[in-house]
Amino acid sequence: METPVRGDDAQVGGRKGGRPVPKGPEGAGAVKRLPLRPGVADRLAGEVREFKAELNPYLPMDLIGGSIPHIPGSEDEAVWNAAAQACATEKVHYVYSIDEKRIWYLACPSSSLASNPDSWCPLAAALPGQSEFWDKETVYLYEQEGIASALRWDPETGRMQVFLGAARTILPRIQSMDANFVTVNPEVAKTLPWRNKALYTEKLARATTRVLLLTGLAVNVFCILLLTVNFLATGVMQRDLTQVRAETEAKAADLMMQAAQSMQSDMIRHMVRIQELLDSLRRIDGTLVRYEVNGNSVQWEALVPRALEGNDISAIRGRATGVIEKDGRVRIVGSR
Repeated sequence: METPVRGDDAQVGGRKGGRPVPKGPEGAGAVKRLPLRPGVADRLAGEVREFKAELNPYLPMDLIGGSIPHIPGSEDEAVWNAAAQACATEKVHYVYSIDEKRIWYLACPSSSLASNPDSWCPLAAALPGQSEFWDKETVYLYEQEGIASALRWDPETGRMQVFLGAARTILPRIQSMDANFVTVNPEVAKTLPWRNKALYTEKLARATTRVLLLTGLAVNVFCILLLTVNFLATGVMQRDLTQVRAETEAKAADLMMQAAQSMQSDMIRHMVRIQELLDSLRRIDGTLVRYEVNGNSVQWEALVPRALEGNDISAIRGRATGVIEKDGRVRIVGSR
């Protein structure tokens, strides 16, 4: 971090008389600066109405400046850490600009802005990369209410120096330097608002709380609307359950019938049939030799005397096969 130079302790040098003052990048015909716009955090926190689009230029008495190496992604943390060490307090306001792989910043204790909370420092517009910056050989001046400040780069070391003090003391000594001079015009310079780490963290916390609250309310309203629609649909809709009841009873009856059939055994029926065949064959001196059940079909074979007529065979639901066994009887087959 570069050591800042303040007030009457500033070491100034060079020959008397400065070079002609060049015109800044914002000339006489420049357009007045645009007002600031609220950021995403301000919108999420619901603080758009409280956002200050117009800031008043103000030069704090405890202003310091310096530069640190630029590490992408950690700019705010690095500047806050450097400013807090330089100001000996964590409650600091700072503003910075990035140029040539370095961060150039101005900072002051937050207590210095107690009477000017909605303000900005016009000298920040002269930081490298900003609207009023020309080159590091130029001295940038700003005066307000008898207080003068100057931003200068040491030609030997390249360190940024901030001069601050009474205008009657600082201006003569600054103008004695061998350098070009540019007076910062706050009316046309680009506004760079102060940053404060603690305030920004609190704003993010408020934004997170508001988003969670609105999300919860939206979910609850959606659930209430959904329940209301379901309730109305249940109360208004007329249901005709006659057909549904009839189909349900028919299916239940079919299931009961299938269950009864699956539990019923065919053994008794076949035993009765076998007994009938045995009784019929005994009367005609016949013998049952095979009774086979294959699924729902039944096939049986028996031996009967050759002297039987066809009517006797058909009476037991059989038919002659023409096969004569060794004992002289005929084989008959029956099925069902």
